[in-house]
Amino acid sequence: MRAYKIKIELRDSEPLIYRRVIVPSNISFEKLHNIIQQSMGWSNSYLYDFNIKENNLRITCDKEAISEYEFYSKLKLNEKNDPQGFIKNKLKIRPVISNEVNIDDYLIKSNKIEYVYDFGDYWKHDIILEEIIEDYVDDYPKCVEAEGNCPPEDIGGIEEYIEFLEVINDKNHPDYENVALWASKQNYKEVFDIESVNILMKEINNI
Repeated sequence: MRAYKIKIELRDSEPLIYRRVIVPSNISFEKLHNIIQQSMGWSNSYLYDFNIKENNLRITCDKEAISEYEFYSKLKLNEKNDPQGFIKNKLKIRPVISNEVNIDDYLIKSNKIEYVYDFGDYWKHDIILEEIIEDYVDDYPKCVEAEGNCPPEDIGGIEEYIEFLEVINDKNHPDYENVALWASKQNYKEVFDIESVNILMKEINNI
């Protein structure tokens, strides 16, 4: 089976949080999303996009955005109904549903794809193709290398996460106890357990 070794980097994390994962080449972007969620440690609670900028393409689970695009694309735009050109600019990026597009169609051509999870906290990831494996023997994804644990959900974004680390890594900080209690309720773990993740990865095909 053909597979891809990809590196998933959480953009602007310091030190860099990343995962190296082998994924079958014939999967959809929806399944790639599930793999990223499982390997990173996110809870799969929010919307997401894959942005293929060179193709002006947004691969997403956001069905409302797709319906909106279809509605506006049928309009005859003019200065009266689109005076600032906002709709015209928005239509330059075409959204498609993620379960209808395979990663094979774009990953090799792009080499790097932007993945955004949670439109509130707006976690940006770079998905980088590192190797094509022609004789991958498994039919499920596998995490082969990892660095750093996933930020807690709903923390607010990367800047807030950096502030969180300053507190959680200093037991003498006046806010340490409150922040540590909140982090435990968010199931935050300071150590990434790659073995447990790979057990769960074997079930990806059933998601």
